[in-house]
Amino acid sequence: MCIVLLSTAHPKYALIAIDNRDEYVLRPTSRPYWWTHHPSGNKILSARDLHRRERGTWLGVSKNGRFAVLTNYRESSLDDPDHAICGVRSRGSMVTGWLGADAGVSLDQFVKTMLEDRMVKGVGGFSLICGDLKAKAKNGTDPLAIISNRWDHPGEVPWVAGERGKTYGLSNTVYVEPETWPKIKIGKRLMEETIQEVVDKDLDEDELTERLFAVLDHDTLPVEPNMTMQQHMDALRYSVYIKAFGEEQEWKDMEEAREQGKGKEPFDEIEDEAEVEEHQRTEPTVNFMKGAYGTQRQTLILLDWDGNVTYKERALWDAHGNPVERGKGDKVIKYKIEE
Repeated sequence: MCIVLLSTAHPKYALIAIDNRDEYVLRPTSRPYWWTHHPSGNKILSARDLHRRERGTWLGVSKNGRFAVLTNYRESSLDDPDHAICGVRSRGSMVTGWLGADAGVSLDQFVKTMLEDRMVKGVGGFSLICGDLKAKAKNGTDPLAIISNRWDHPGEVPWVAGERGKTYGLSNTVYVEPETWPKIKIGKRLMEETIQEVVDKDLDEDELTERLFAVLDHDTLPVEPNMTMQQHMDALRYSVYIKAFGEEQEWKDMEEAREQGKGKEPFDEIEDEAEVEEHQRTEPTVNFMKGAYGTQRQTLILLDWDGNVTYKERALWDAHGNPVERGKGDKVIKYKIEE
């Protein structure tokens, strides 16, 4: 039950984006690194899903300033029988669809192509926030689009973050204003309060990032004794942060993974495409929907007015199901958007 929060409220930044990836802890996932999208040649910075053959991602940026983040839908087929909640294509390929698009493709064109050419079909339900950070750094008013395969034509697409002083939230449901899910309301309020405090006290970027991670760590998950996996899943919309949970079998899976991971490096530090391909050949195909479920990764993206991007990912679990102390699993990459 992921959440992404966006804000244009800090005067020193054209955009701030923060994200919790809630997932099965044992789902194989790389750390963020620069990789080349083929055939466009675009340089993309993201972590990658090593389970699906598309090796997509839920969040990323590109060297030329594109940004995209995806959330899927929690609704069941009974909630919306006309739209699938899973598909033969990975939703992660929707993110790379924008990040890897040719340089001449505008955001307007991408939105129209995705919906009018039915590029959003064949995947499970999703919302994709995407936009051009280069344009936003120049004038601050270029909006981001929220594409969904719940929309039937471009006129339904919401456009956000085109105004200064605003904060927006999206989780595993359709984007609406005013928001209805408690976790989105909580997240927006906390982010607004955090940014206001940072501005009032003139705190630096390191202090800002730690306070933003505290927003992502905010836990109001209603937990009762002997809750089933499904009851936990139904409660996820009430908390920004999801403490890992599971039933007896899930925790047995976690212990087995830890035993198998003894003596191994905590993460597969993949740095290029060849290593991704090698991982695909050497790692057995497993059912990743096992083990505990919870917030697996946390990511911050800061864009200043000079086009400088700070990308910081915090891993909360290693590749073998061991918890990682806050800050010990951080990876920070900074770069300037190419002209």
